Amino acid sequence: MKTLGIMIKRNIKLFFKDKGMFFTSLITPLILLVLYVSFLGNVYRDSFIMNMPDILLKNEEFVKVIDGLVASQLASSLLAVCCITVAFCSNMLMVQDKVNGAYQDLLIAPAKKTTLSLAYFISTFISTLIICMIAGGCCLGYMATVGWYMSVSDVFLLLLDIIILVTFGTVLSSIIGYFLTSQGQISAVGTIISSCYGFICGAYMPISSFSEGLQKVISFLPGTYGTALLRNHAMQGAFKELERLGLPKESIIDFKNGVDCNIYFFDKQVPVSTMFVILIGTVIALIMIYVLINLIKTKKSEKA
Repeated sequence: MKTLGIMIKRNIKLFFKDKGMFFTSLITPLILLVLYVSFLGNVYRDSFIMNMPDILLKNEEFVKVIDGLVASQLASSLLAVCCITVAFCSNMLMVQDKVNGAYQDLLIAPAKKTTLSLAYFISTFISTLIICMIAGGCCLGYMATVGWYMSVSDVFLLLLDIIILVTFGTVLSSIIGYFLTSQGQISAVGTIISSCYGFICGAYMPISSFSEGLQKVISFLPGTYGTALLRNHAMQGAFKELERLGLPKESIIDFKNGVDCNIYFFDKQVPVSTMFVILIGTVIALIMIYVLINLIKTKKSEKA
């Protein structure tokens, strides 16, 4: 345990000392927030007010709720992406240690391969969680400025979503990173994840805007349900306020379908509780795979 603690501290310190890696991880969510607000804000807003009667749009209170709804959608999109992409960025240390030979040097010291793998996993989780919580705080601050409709329970559930998604991102990056051995591979994987994940999890574009076949494919991906959980907990208060202001339930359901608060698996709506089960079950399964990979690799090394 002492060796594990030392390795975790070492990895976290190296991550935060590497200004390039740290500032890239920290600034990226903030840049994304600015870009989302600047370019996607009006698109999201137009999608909400497109078919609204003029009498509602003249109601200042109603318009303010719409602005709060847009802010909540932007925040949930940002967090859905950052929890995964930042984890991959944080986990680059494991691959860099392999590239520069530090990993082999650590094996010469009294540290087992399983201990090193566990240390990389825990340190990546802690580093990613710190940055994502900072990003979450910035998102909540932005939502409070535009229009705040979240309850205390919504905030806690949103933070729980972040923790689960960070764990998902950590174990996913750990499994993929385990097989990477060069700087080029790091850059390639980082580029692919950064450019593609936001689309396949529904953060950049609502899944409802995709073709029916693609929607069914994406419904098998656990990241989809992570985005939906963030959407539900960030936007639930604003939807309740719209209902209080007299917007028909049918319209609210259409809104929820349009922004992926409601996810359908082959035409059957997936409850929020089931989304939690799917995401947590996926995390547990991936952790078991990661442990199995390390055990198999360790046994092969011992035989050699």
